[in-house]
Amino acid sequence: MFSVKIDSCFSAAHNLRGYKGNCEELHGHNWKIEVTVASNTLDKSGMVVDFRELRAKLSEVLETLDHKYLNNLTCFKEINPTSENVAKYIYDHMKSGFYNIKSITVWESANSSATYSE
Repeated sequence: MFSVKIDSCFSAAHNLRGYKGNCEELHGHNWKIEVTVASNTLDKSGMVVDFRELRAKLSEVLETLDHKYLNNLTCFKEINPTSENVAKYIYDHMKSGFYNIKSITVWESANSSATYSE
């Protein structure tokens, strides 16, 4: 099994509904995103996926989140914009492309992350 990983980041604010603690208040993060793509085979160029294509798709997805108040986005009206749910949102939008997404990891700080995979 081969895998490749890229990372990127975006800035956004959120607050957690129904949570008792500091995170129930409006606050922001500089979120770091890691995308891992896996494949049993390589393409004719010897790659799992072209990093440039993968970065372009991730950039497209992150544009929908960057510099936004996540709670106001339709996708987070019913569910909390937790790191876990942000990871699933990114995963769902990345897999709608042509990639075999293994996992999405969302870092909301240098020492706190959540990963989603199927």
